[in-house]
Amino acid sequence: MKVFSLALLTLLLAALWTGSQGISFRSPYDACCYKEMFVRQKIPAFLIRSYQKTPSHCSRKAVRVELLKGKKFCVDWEEGWFQQYRRQKESTSTST
Repeated sequence: MKVFSLALLTLLLAALWTGSQGISFRSPYDACCYKEMFVRQKIPAFLIRSYQKTPSHCSRKAVRVELLKGKKFCVDWEEGWFQQYRRQKESTSTST
């Protein structure tokens, strides 16, 4: 029982330490988009909090879009509505 308790305590301390150090056990592929994560319909601009391109090591070129309520979806980078949204955001940020 002592060995189990010690192992559990060690695991808990390791998890707390890595969290405080900004280290993650998550895979670098967590930032990638997979087939079931994509949405095809246009997302209204006022619902989008932020977006980020997927890393180059991902098999699909996409954008991860985070909505105001925290949900995340993937959008094809080539989608016309997204390109229009991105251009509008870039022009707004450069004009201020």
